[in-house]
Amino acid sequence: MEPVLLRIQETAKLLKVSKWTVYRWIEEGRLHATKIGRGSLRVFRTSVSTLIEASQVNHRSAQSGSRSKVPRLRIVGQNRKK
Repeated sequence: MEPVLLRIQETAKLLKVSKWTVYRWIEEGRLHATKIGRGSLRVFRTSVSTLIEASQVNHRSAQSGSRSKVPRLRIVGQNRKK
């Protein structure tokens, strides 16, 4: 089965970001892309879906109170309040 490839602008529209953000995410490895012809980039639809799913999971985790699991900071030293 052939992979579905999206243009940069299509990807930006799906993710509701600018095309420059899409280019940056490709450079960072957050999105996977390939060159076609003389250098036209196409983004793999599966990588877009993966990014969307990951952001939804992270969003749900943040809403479910995951902040309460963050360890508290303990201040030590001479200038701490007693």
